[in-house]
Amino acid sequence: MTKIICPACAAENLSNSKYCSGCGKALPAASAEIETSHIQPSSAKKKPFDKAKIVGTITGIVVFTLTSYGVRKLMFSPPSYDKQLVMAANEINKVCPIMVDASTQLNNAIALPGNAFQYNYTIIDIEKAEVNLDTVKKYLEPGIISNVKNSAEMKIQREHKTTIIYNYKDKNGVDIYKLTVTPDMYK
Repeated sequence: MTKIICPACAAENLSNSKYCSGCGKALPAASAEIETSHIQPSSAKKKPFDKAKIVGTITGIVVFTLTSYGVRKLMFSPPSYDKQLVMAANEINKVCPIMVDASTQLNNAIALPGNAFQYNYTIIDIEKAEVNLDTVKKYLEPGIISNVKNSAEMKIQREHKTTIIYNYKDKNGVDIYKLTVTPDMYK
C-alpha cells in the first residue's frame, strides 16, 4: 500500500488516511488522487436507481406469472365434471347400440344439465302392453339401485352426487319405464 507523507510533520501515513497519524492534521486532498491512482477502475459502474425499470420488471414478472397460470389452468387442468359426463356419454355412444343382455339393448347415453346422466335402453322383445310396472318396480329397481351403490364403475358418479336416469322403451320405441336414481337413494 502507498504511504503519504504529512506536509506538516513529515510523518508517514497510510494512503487511505484522511488525517495524519502524527499531528492529526487533515492530509491534503491530493492524497485521495494518489490512493485512487493505484486502484484499478471497476469495469462496471454503479448505475443510478431507476424506478421505471424496477416497476417494469415487476410488472413483467406479474404478467408472466398470471399468463402462465392461466395457460396451465386452461390447457392442463382436468375438465370440469360436467365435461367429464359429456365425454363419458360420447365414449359410451361410440359402441352403441349394444346388447347388455339377451333382451336389453343400450341405445345411447346422455349427459344432462343439473349433474344428471341418462342411459337409454330398448327391451327388444316386448311391448308396453305386456309390461307389469309393479313387477318391474319390485324386481328391477332394487337391482339397479344396488348396482349404483356398489359398482366400482359408478364410484365417480357417487362422489359427485350424480342423478342417474335409466330410461326403458319397448320394441316399438314407446316409453315403458323411467327410473331416476338420486344421490339420497344410493348413500
